[in-house]
Amino acid sequence: MTGELSIRRVAAHDFDAAAALLAELGRPAITPETRAITEAIFLEHVADPRVGSLIAERNGAAVGLLTLHFRPRLNEPRLEAYVPDLIVTEREHGQGVATELFQRAVELAREHQCHRLLLESGYQRLRAHRFYVREGMTDAGKYFVIKLT
Repeated sequence: MTGELSIRRVAAHDFDAAAALLAELGRPAITPETRAITEAIFLEHVADPRVGSLIAERNGAAVGLLTLHFRPRLNEPRLEAYVPDLIVTEREHGQGVATELFQRAVELAREHQCHRLLLESGYQRLRAHRFYVREGMTDAGKYFVIKLT
């Protein structure tokens, strides 16, 4: 891809771009019925001091998103960095966007003196799993879900 890649903190004006990237990952799309509440949640996310989410842009267009939370754990005096979402738009795969987002997340986690960075990924995302291993991560467990609605 041509054009310089930039990585920055997510801002309030990024709602539509973030929603589109999350939908590309398979998260529910924003509808007229859900827009107000999801935008309010997004604005809380952006304002939260324990959030360091990042957006990647090329030529002014959002091409990647990494959501990052700094959360306490009962058994550790330092925070844990948690990444529930890492998305790079299909046309940018293989262009270094995920690497840049991930490396910046690791830097932020270190700046917050986190004891580890934990990332969540679905079983079907085999290409992403290979990327995480290349970045030095290990497959350290499972998570289980119960749908409540």
